[in-house]
Amino acid sequence: MEDMVGGAGSASPTCLDSFAFWKGKSVFLTGHTGFKGSWLSLWLYALGAKVTGYALAPPTVPSMYQVAGIEGLVTSVLGDVRDYDTLYQALSLSEPEIVFHMAAQSLVRESYLAPITTYSTNVMGTVNLLEAVRQCSSVRAVVNVTSDKCYENKEVDHPFREEEPLGGYDPYSSSKACSELVTAAWRSSYFNPRTYAQHKVAIATARSGNVIGGGDWAKDRLVPDCIRALQAAEQIHIRNPDAMRPWQHVLEPLSGYLLLAQRLCEQGCEYGSSWNFGPFENDAKSVEWIVNRLCEKWGAGASYIIDAGQYLHEARFLKLDIFKAQAQLGWQPRWHLDQALDATLEWVHSWVDGKDLAHKSLAQIECYTTSHC
Repeated sequence: MEDMVGGAGSASPTCLDSFAFWKGKSVFLTGHTGFKGSWLSLWLYALGAKVTGYALAPPTVPSMYQVAGIEGLVTSVLGDVRDYDTLYQALSLSEPEIVFHMAAQSLVRESYLAPITTYSTNVMGTVNLLEAVRQCSSVRAVVNVTSDKCYENKEVDHPFREEEPLGGYDPYSSSKACSELVTAAWRSSYFNPRTYAQHKVAIATARSGNVIGGGDWAKDRLVPDCIRALQAAEQIHIRNPDAMRPWQHVLEPLSGYLLLAQRLCEQGCEYGSSWNFGPFENDAKSVEWIVNRLCEKWGAGASYIIDAGQYLHEARFLKLDIFKAQAQLGWQPRWHLDQALDATLEWVHSWVDGKDLAHKSLAQIECYTTSHC
């Protein structure tokens, strides 16, 4: 893998030039053993950053963290964000300049079953992280990754803008809205823009769409559930076929987080606010559209049925307005939904074929970074 990565993407010098900022940066990443956290860990490693990850053990077996060998690329600390003392010690020892907070209980259906765990992790975990940052003089930028579900969703078919009210029908969505409020409170109380010259910490929150990609084995998530059924030659069962979601490849929001953190470091509190990193509006598709497209791409024998049972409430319409990120950060999606689905299936086939998944993942990152919008 060293030949491909070269410490900072030297196998293709042009592909990561726009991310040269990250070489040598000290980064603290909570949730690095999860699906999105593993992809971000790998990308930061390829960029030459020094990454310390803090998280529980990988949430699934197998996991992206395990199959892509992430543990060998970062300094990994196994710990719970609800444990302030251990979290603070790990953060302090790593002396990071940049912090990404991604540790979370991230499933809507699981939040109905375990609301206390969901709130204690997603809310008090954020409190602990920000309080640890307050005691750590090296930190200059914090990106708290929340959710597109943090908005008060009145089931109106229009994209949410960052300034719209927060809310949440289910415990997961509500907990992520709470995490947004906690971040705003710490920014006002301890990291106020008016006193930036004294504390020198800029904090932002990031809300992404429904991410897909290789390495996701979570239960009760649409694409992983579909792929499990397809691999087993079983019919896919779907609920809420008309539910609309802002689907995107995992690399899309991660590129936004990287760019946002860089702006926070370079220009401070000017970028300390909330940001949407979703797909183009025409890539917000229904659950049934996604499943049908996956079946078409998989080929012979793939099929699905719609379950008629009663299910826990999930929002029907969910879209993100990304104008702010486009206008103020110069960020926009690079891959349309069909490309995202193709990349996901390509990664899955590489896993089935026993190929080197660190190489495959790095190759997809390189492909993404060299794509033209």
